[in-house]
Amino acid sequence: MSKSVLVEENIATETLQNLSVVEGGSSDQGVAPTPRFTKELSPEWIGCLVGLCVLFVPMAMVMGTTNMISTLMKTAYALLLDTCFYIMAIAVVCGALGSLFTEFGVVAMLNKLITPLMKPLFGLPGAASVGAIATFLSDNPAICTLIHNRGFMRYFKRYQIPALVNFGTCFGIGMIVVGAVLGLSGTNGVDTIVPAGIGSLCAILGGVLSTRLLLIPCARKLGKEEDAVDAYEMDDDGVELPEGKRAIREGGVAMRAMSSLIDGGKDGVQLGLAIIPGVLIICTIVMMLSNGAGEGGVYTGAAYEGVYFLPWLAGKIDFIITPLFGFTHMEALSVVATSLASAGASMSLVAGLLQGGLLGAKDIAVLTAICFCWSGFLSTHVPMLDDLKGTEFTGFAIVTHLVGGLAAGVLANVICMLIGIA
Repeated sequence: MSKSVLVEENIATETLQNLSVVEGGSSDQGVAPTPRFTKELSPEWIGCLVGLCVLFVPMAMVMGTTNMISTLMKTAYALLLDTCFYIMAIAVVCGALGSLFTEFGVVAMLNKLITPLMKPLFGLPGAASVGAIATFLSDNPAICTLIHNRGFMRYFKRYQIPALVNFGTCFGIGMIVVGAVLGLSGTNGVDTIVPAGIGSLCAILGGVLSTRLLLIPCARKLGKEEDAVDAYEMDDDGVELPEGKRAIREGGVAMRAMSSLIDGGKDGVQLGLAIIPGVLIICTIVMMLSNGAGEGGVYTGAAYEGVYFLPWLAGKIDFIITPLFGFTHMEALSVVATSLASAGASMSLVAGLLQGGLLGAKDIAVLTAICFCWSGFLSTHVPMLDDLKGTEFTGFAIVTHLVGGLAAGVLANVICMLIGIA
């Protein structure tokens, strides 16, 4: 068991010190998509234009074409200044702390504490705790960097590897999500500390559900006997970790601390830059579908105006949403929709809605649970499963993780009602 823990510490240290993955599933994450080709002129151009018309023509009819374009650009610009740089600052601080914790053994200690919980909760070996820590401190695809290491893979069966996509995602970008929520504490008199804790716990439990559900079809198709090391080609780095030791940087304590903080901060900058496209594109459109007209019901082309479509739609199914999630205002549904593709963008919506007085403490707990668990999984699941050599389970993975995130939100709502958080 001691050798197992040593190998896990080595993997965690090397992974988190060199990790430079970013949100969104791009090739920068080390998850290279398989090249695909189609006809130079295919019917897809028709679908593209039709889709854009379906999205923007009704908005232009309501707002006016000039106002719609003006609002689109001004909202994106306002989000860049007011939200993206705020999230980047959080990412830098969290990245620096994560690197510091790795350098001075906090990650190794946490790994030992978490390891005994992996098998009974997630149905995965203790080595999976390394992936949980790596993704929590960075992003979903960090789990994929570990499967090329024989010291990590030796503890797994073949059928457990595809399930790592849900497992890693439920922890992905967790530190950023929690940090963003905690940073909003006190806004409009709402204390977010307890709701953030409840939401984080429920998100992990939602990840337990989604991982366990995905293991069922994986075991049925692949069996439970084949070892992962026999099914995957792995690169051995040739590094031998002395017994009872862990790798550290050169220099004294002060130098190691400064180097780890700076290196972690650099990774935070990369993550902050990587979320900008998701926030500006996804969040701008969602906000225009969620917000209403300006003062007096008049469209002026100002930032943050919109056609109020999503709240109207949510009102039609309010009899389902309110018992499940207990949202105070239906605008919170826009956060849920955004977190499917980008956790960073969803956090920017949380900040805006909280400042506008549209969210309470219970709403924060529910939204934290959903955003933490989902972590924008629709934008990363496909490339991650390709790297994990489990593309045949893509449909199962998406459905099961969707269920896990919804269950996390429902559980957070129930807990808040039981302890009297409104």
